[in-house]
Amino acid sequence: MRPLSVIVTSVCDLFAWFMIVFGAYVINNGHNTPGGGFQGGAIVATFLSFMLVAYGGKRFRAWVREGVYGFLEFLGLMAFFIFGCLGFPNSFFYNSPAISWGQKPLSEWIPYCGTISLMNVAVGFEVIGALSLVIVYMYGSIQMIDTGAGMGGERGHDRYDR
Repeated sequence: MRPLSVIVTSVCDLFAWFMIVFGAYVINNGHNTPGGGFQGGAIVATFLSFMLVAYGGKRFRAWVREGVYGFLEFLGLMAFFIFGCLGFPNSFFYNSPAISWGQKPLSEWIPYCGTISLMNVAVGFEVIGALSLVIVYMYGSIQMIDTGAGMGGERGHDRYDR
């Protein structure tokens, strides 16, 4: 896939970074507002789709490292398990309804909303890693076609030379 026009790449540059910030906001505030780790992670992972469509496959492959997303997925799963286990000593998930106003939290780094917000962040990391890998593998599995003249090309907007 070749890059699209300057207009498309400019709009992608503008909205892609907004999507990352908005996805981080949804992940971080998922315990108080609609959304959470999965929804915010899906918003952030859509960033890769924007980059693929706007800049093309060569730049996408040069920019993306599959190992980073695999590690992010592993980190999210392990963090989810650890934060889930941290909530068991006092009450189930140590969430705000279970905390009386005079009671101190388990630790200074666990917020008063409990481990639910930390688990949202862990789920966000896992979803970012997993959906990004899905996008990378889907792009990698694009079948090359033969036009009959011995010339192969990708299916997509660059199928025919102009």
